[in-house]
Amino acid sequence: MDTENTLLNAVVGAIASALLSFTGISPLLGGAVAGYLNGDGGLRVGALSGAIASIPIVGLLLLVLLLFPFFGFFGFPIEAGIAAGGVFIFGAIIVIGGVVYSVVLSALGGLLGVYVKNEL
Repeated sequence: MDTENTLLNAVVGAIASALLSFTGISPLLGGAVAGYLNGDGGLRVGALSGAIASIPIVGLLLLVLLLFPFFGFFGFPIEAGIAAGGVFIFGAIIVIGGVVYSVVLSALGGLLGVYVKNEL
C-alpha cells in the first residue's frame, strides 16, 4: 500500500495506534506505520496520525470532564463551584498533555518510518 495520499496514510497509522494500544508506545508505532507508507514527510504524516488517533480519547475525556464535577467526587459538594472548576482545569491539563504525548510520539514515529523505508 505504497501511496502518497497523506491523509489515508495518517488514518492507517491512527488505526495502527488504536490496535497497538496495549503497548506503551502505540503512538510511536502508528506514526512509524504512517511514515513508512507515506515515504517522505514523516514528521507531518506522523503528527497528523497522532492527532487523528487522539480524537476518540479527547472526546471521551471531555465528556467525563463535563460530567465529573456534578457527581460530587472527592468529597466536593455539588455546589462547590470553585472546587469543581479546579477539577475541570486539572482534567483539561491532563487531556492536553495526552494529546501532546500522542502527537509528538507519532511525529517521531513518522520520522522513524521514513528512515526505515529509505534504508531498506
